[in-house]
Amino acid sequence: MVWKIFVYEISMLFLLSMSFFTGTLSIYDLMNFKVSVIEWEFFSMNSCSMMFTLVLDWVSMLFMSFVFLISGSVMYYSGSYMDMDKNINRFMYLVLMFVASMSLMVLSPNLISILLGWDGLGLVSYALVIFYQNEKSAAAGMLTILSNRVGDIAILLSIGMMVSMGSWNFFLYGFYMGEDWLLMKVLVVLGAMTKSAQIPFSAWLPAAMAAPTPVSALVHSSTLVTAGVYLMIRFSPALEGSESQKFLLIISCLTMFMAGLGANFEYDLKKIIALSTLSQLGLMLSILSLGFPDLAFFHLLAHALFKALLFMCAGVVIHSVGDYQDIRCMGSLINFMPLTMSFMVLSNLALCGFPFLAGFYSKDLILEIAFLSKINFLVIVLLIMSTMFTVMYTMRLIYYSVSGEYNLFSSSSVSDEDQIMVNSMVGLGVGGIMGGSLLSWIIIPEGFMICMGVLMKSIVLVVSVLGGFLGYLLNLNKMTYSLKSMSYYSSTVMMGSMWFMPFLSTKKLSEMSLNLGFKVQKIGDKGWYEFMGGQGLNKVLSEGFWVLSELQANSFKVFMKVFVISLILILFMGLS
Repeated sequence: MVWKIFVYEISMLFLLSMSFFTGTLSIYDLMNFKVSVIEWEFFSMNSCSMMFTLVLDWVSMLFMSFVFLISGSVMYYSGSYMDMDKNINRFMYLVLMFVASMSLMVLSPNLISILLGWDGLGLVSYALVIFYQNEKSAAAGMLTILSNRVGDIAILLSIGMMVSMGSWNFFLYGFYMGEDWLLMKVLVVLGAMTKSAQIPFSAWLPAAMAAPTPVSALVHSSTLVTAGVYLMIRFSPALEGSESQKFLLIISCLTMFMAGLGANFEYDLKKIIALSTLSQLGLMLSILSLGFPDLAFFHLLAHALFKALLFMCAGVVIHSVGDYQDIRCMGSLINFMPLTMSFMVLSNLALCGFPFLAGFYSKDLILEIAFLSKINFLVIVLLIMSTMFTVMYTMRLIYYSVSGEYNLFSSSSVSDEDQIMVNSMVGLGVGGIMGGSLLSWIIIPEGFMICMGVLMKSIVLVVSVLGGFLGYLLNLNKMTYSLKSMSYYSSTVMMGSMWFMPFLSTKKLSEMSLNLGFKVQKIGDKGWYEFMGGQGLNKVLSEGFWVLSELQANSFKVFMKVFVISLILILFMGLS
């Protein structure tokens, strides 16, 4: 017990101190316009130097500060959440390995060293997703790692293509990549899409909720899923004005719309929050593809604060209600755990962009800048509808869990008396309130001059209020009422299952490969390979050995046949 406390408390203190150090360094670099580059030269041969490079600028340091802050909170939170697990030390070390991989990925400007951190993230996240070692976790982990391998292959191919530039340092050479580098840009965008779970790789993010809730708070809010967005922020100079940027805009807007729609049909608490993460990732990539990487970075950091808090609140709720994750099994929890529910409502309102909370400063700015950009009507409609869906599923979640009727099936004690879990949420709660304003002062000190008409300026507010009202009305339907949606069952299943993406990513792919494998086995291993291979060779050799054995049997009949055949051959050769 002493060793467990030692691990999570020391880890928390170390990570929080590193968060303070990197945050201070980030503000110093930003104020003095400094970029520090650290290079280690391993060896030099024939004028070719093998070097390992790290870039310490305000972007990487600020992101590392947030990663360390959330990781420290999660480690402290895990000290109570994972207390009864016999493998708690293994869990702590896996989380620390994850933070190390993320640090390598964030600080590196080199595609090869980025791949080390990129693969480390994938491998450790697989180990964390399958932590509970059951069939569901194994299936989710396999889907996660196989989906991410597509992005790893794209990064490997882009490494091969970048050889012709003489360096893999995209931080410096990204400005010189013209339209003749379109294929490489598409490969990097593909890698970011898989890591950030954009269409058609979206199925793995909700499936990865099979991991412990502290893992979800860390991995699926601020680190793993935002690694793709961070790579695109660093790579954004190379994407300016390219076709891959337009492609990313359409994909990210569709992902945002799909995730918001699916969250309104979902009843699993953690999957609703995962789909909201997916929707916010689409928002980050959409504004990045419009040419505003600073705004994408701003929303990435603000989102990390309140989304990690939301996952922590979900973990406390799941713990308290007897490990149920169905929101229909909850209700009136504000009466039993007021502090946790207050944090949960706070993070949900920040997610909706409620004025003066963390999400408001970045989300409102992103939508207004998007409305001022040169985009078509379809993208505007997708952005507006996605904003409305966000408020709808947030109101739905608040109604079912915080207020509503008391529906708990278990007789477990429901309270938020766990001091460790509550203390770990306090820091992120303060960040959820003040983080947006602080980040806006740091990242955008001058501010944007936005001139819009009354209609466009008020459309976000109107759509948000309308979404909240619709979400409340939809929740008034009880389970005993006749469901009109069942009359349109196929459409309902399609909208609620992320447009059949989990089925296409799992069942259909495995079904096709298994059918193909069966045919290959039937035609090959049990068919022609047997006829021309082992069985055929056995038949030929058996017949040959039978002939040899007959010749060596000292039979008079055989001798006479050989003698007659030999005479005929000699006569024939003599006549010719």
